[in-house]
Amino acid sequence: MSLRETPVSEVMTTDVLTFGPDQNVQEAMQQLVARSIDAGPVVDADGAVVGMLSTGDLIVEEARVHFPTVVNFLGVNVTWPFEHKDLDDTMAKALGASVGEVMTAVPVTIEADASVEDAATVMHDHDLSRLPVVTDGRLVGLIARGDIVKAIVAGVGESQ
Repeated sequence: MSLRETPVSEVMTTDVLTFGPDQNVQEAMQQLVARSIDAGPVVDADGAVVGMLSTGDLIVEEARVHFPTVVNFLGVNVTWPFEHKDLDDTMAKALGASVGEVMTAVPVTIEADASVEDAATVMHDHDLSRLPVVTDGRLVGLIARGDIVKAIVAGVGESQ
């Protein structure tokens, strides 16, 4: 069976780390690190994909936190600017943000019965490395570039 005929459901990963939109960003970051992955779908209570959370989203959120400059003035370390409360509030906001606040909303998805070739085309056209796979609007898996490469290496893509 060729990649043109092979459905995404045959090569997708079904053990997918997901997040809820109300989940804490710091907790989500820890889960990504623990699983050595860099992204996961965000799903609502019904299992519908409402976003994608990636380490890139988290890095952007952390970059919004502006740490004060520390200067040494006559042997004493002084932070500039002096608004400690503002820094504390900014850090608390970044670490306490919800996944829904930092995720990429309206993610590109693909149907489970679409072909692997279609998935590869969508990834290429949207410059994505993974796609949530859905059936009837609900998450059923994830297909990544690596899954497509494995399918090719395993001979799925060879013409019969």
